[in-house]
Amino acid sequence: MLRVRPLHFTSDIEAWERLLTALGMVLTEGDGGFRVYDSAAGRLALHEVPRGSAEEGTTALAVEVGDLAEFARRTNQAAEAEGTTPAELTSADHGEACRIAAPDGFSFLADKAAHGAQCADADPALAVVAVWFTQDPDAASRTLRQIGARPRPVPDQDETADFTAKNGGVLVVRPATGPARSGLGFEYDGGLEPLQERLASAGFQASVTEEAFARTLHVANPDAPGATAAHVPDTLWISQRHA
Repeated sequence: MLRVRPLHFTSDIEAWERLLTALGMVLTEGDGGFRVYDSAAGRLALHEVPRGSAEEGTTALAVEVGDLAEFARRTNQAAEAEGTTPAELTSADHGEACRIAAPDGFSFLADKAAHGAQCADADPALAVVAVWFTQDPDAASRTLRQIGARPRPVPDQDETADFTAKNGGVLVVRPATGPARSGLGFEYDGGLEPLQERLASAGFQASVTEEAFARTLHVANPDAPGATAAHVPDTLWISQRHA
């Protein structure tokens, strides 16, 4: 199995809980400073950090798998043609995991899934999107194929690449300058205006924007108020799913 489950670091976990609840996600694991929320496609983990810390407002790309050893074996088998072994079993702070190392210097963790099904109470139209910004989109795309992500067509046909995970969530590759890094977004398979109203009722400013190839809902980032780091964006993007 393969499921998208980014890890987001925030100093305002309660604001994020209000946001995720308004988006239609459901708390399924943890409490206090660590919580995991389910959407109909993908999950998102929140980790509380102090205000002003280097991690505040950042997101670590991560996935969940069924069997770590088998996942590592299949990933390395898929990479044999390139003469690489990107997957390595490792011990992380939270337990056993598998680290995936990519040619652009980026790496991310695969953790063993806590459960096999998404929450039936979550909004069925919402998906969690993990973003990989890189100067080498082709290499990043190959790595995602190696871990079992499924490519899907992108209408603009540029250097971007979209993938889906078998057990939920979206992985996207976006060309960018500077060191490879990860980001967070969401995707909605339905009208954005009702979602905009839900967010407004929860106290979040949100506006619909007509992008080149899709409509996008921009919602105020709970981490932005008082943040001084340049890496904390003012808004989060919820893209309307394109056909």
